Amino acid sequence: MGEKTLVIIPARNEEGAIQTVIGQVRAAVPEVPILVIDDCSIDNTKQLAEEAGARVLPLPHHLGLGGGVQAGYKLAYELGFDYVARIDGDGQHNPLDIPRLLSVLKTRNCQMVIGSRFVEGGGGGYSSFTRGLGIQLFRWILRPILGKPVHDPTSGFVAVNREALEVFSHSFPLDYPEIEALVVLQRKRFRFEEVPCTFRDRMAGVSTITPLKSVRFVVFVLLGVFVNVIRRYSR
Repeated sequence: MGEKTLVIIPARNEEGAIQTVIGQVRAAVPEVPILVIDDCSIDNTKQLAEEAGARVLPLPHHLGLGGGVQAGYKLAYELGFDYVARIDGDGQHNPLDIPRLLSVLKTRNCQMVIGSRFVEGGGGGYSSFTRGLGIQLFRWILRPILGKPVHDPTSGFVAVNREALEVFSHSFPLDYPEIEALVVLQRKRFRFEEVPCTFRDRMAGVSTITPLKSVRFVVFVLLGVFVNVIRRYSR
């Protein structure tokens, strides 16, 4: 039996972009099924995703980004998928990069591959000044914890294998999950790689991350990182 791959798209109120994103994913990886995790959208995200040919997992309650991603990972693991690529529903990630992420995941003996703006060959999609400072801070904090540098720790454009799926189906950060997920993997002695990707401006809608929420983002993620480090060394 061949290896099974799935693309998941966590989405909340992305009616302006979701059909274009699904179409671009299908063009990039035509044989790979697409699952949209609809986090209680109050617009037409669910209907438009279904019309575009994606399967939709409607969440019964608003779980936030981490909860939605974990729901997708858990379902993928239970259905026997070997690889999952995650791409946002706002169009900032370029689906043409999905094959590169999956290729590295399958050939480099790692459990996660991150699409990065900040390694050579990547670019675009730069964050606000406040969030940019947060990225620099997290690079500095994560370097000794992970044992290697991570250039784009807040990137949500990732691919994971079945080993990581098993872990994430049981333990995945609910708020601002990208950075804490790296620490969760490190606790399992898993490896990650970064590949260059070019991020784009969102196709529609408005980002929910305001300057004030950027500060909250930094504080909450720092707490989550430290909790995971304590868990590691308490075992």
